[in-house]
Amino acid sequence: MPQPTNNDSVLYGPVRKLLRELSELPGPSGLEEAAQDRIAAVLNLYCDSVHRDALGNCIGVKSGEGPSPRPRVLLAAHMDEIGLIITRIEDGGFLRFAPVGGIDPRALLAQEVTVLTDPPLFGYVGVKPPHLMDSAERERAVPIEDMFIDVGLPEADVRRRVPVGTPVVVRRPFTNLLGTRATGKALDNRAGVCAMLEAARLLSGLRFSADVYFVATVQEEVGLRGAITSAYRIVPDMAIAVDVGFGEAPGLPEDQVIGVGKGPAIALGPNVHPRLHERLVQTAREHGIPHQIEPMPGSSGTDAWAMQVSRSGVPTAVVSIPLRYMHTAAEVVDLEDIRQTARLLALFAAGLTASDKEGWSRALA
Repeated sequence: MPQPTNNDSVLYGPVRKLLRELSELPGPSGLEEAAQDRIAAVLNLYCDSVHRDALGNCIGVKSGEGPSPRPRVLLAAHMDEIGLIITRIEDGGFLRFAPVGGIDPRALLAQEVTVLTDPPLFGYVGVKPPHLMDSAERERAVPIEDMFIDVGLPEADVRRRVPVGTPVVVRRPFTNLLGTRATGKALDNRAGVCAMLEAARLLSGLRFSADVYFVATVQEEVGLRGAITSAYRIVPDMAIAVDVGFGEAPGLPEDQVIGVGKGPAIALGPNVHPRLHERLVQTAREHGIPHQIEPMPGSSGTDAWAMQVSRSGVPTAVVSIPLRYMHTAAEVVDLEDIRQTARLLALFAAGLTASDKEGWSRALA
């Protein structure tokens, strides 16, 4: 494998290190504490204050230098990942489970998993061997109900250590690919969190007028819940959801994917305020940030869908990092896309002024 140059290390070393840490942490919806701790530690380096709300959202605030009332911009990236939950312990100590979030059963077979007991247990997702399946079984995807987790312990030990309701995540090391590509689990949406944290670092070296709220949200994968509560509390003048989008790959429709390595995708559609979209595109053009336009004809499926209708309404936008193989254990991103997304977010926030609070709603004649 080619060795990175010194310039690569300067540009991508910190982002790569942080993304590795975030990817490998467990954080299924509803049990995000490990991710919360690491994210809070990073935000503490760059924000004036950091706190966690009752639901578990991690919120960092960086105050601007302008006169009050200053524009309030919310940058949201969800920290939770899809996972599993133990539903039953069977004879022999085998664990039955159900999905937490949008699990694709085809991606689970033979995966190594971490059962989040204390201490954690490692196991594998097992299934009936194909040699023992009938012809009808072999021709269809194996349903989750037919899978089980084997942790290699006697039944008595499993019953003692693994209560029903224990969460589970896929276990997969973060791996560098050639160039600036990397693969790992939970890059949906730890890639977005990484970009948001890098934006906080960049913004700490700039002078700006707005109050910026960096929010790592919880439970996006099961209903956008953290976005609902955080937007209601913060009451932002505008909000941007930082998430991942479908990276192009063979067999995917060209009009529904975005290019990997071509920069962040700025969404346009009913979940996006056109003025906010235009401002993001203008920022990208002014600062030479490579970017794409992502048409979203309906719901974005992101935190923006909840933030848009908080209280009396919030102008929202969606910035997507291209990602391949979403909701599998081997998601792929390009570190350059993360770096450019961070630049876009930081420079957008730094360019806001007091006048940007005004003009979103207008009285009818």
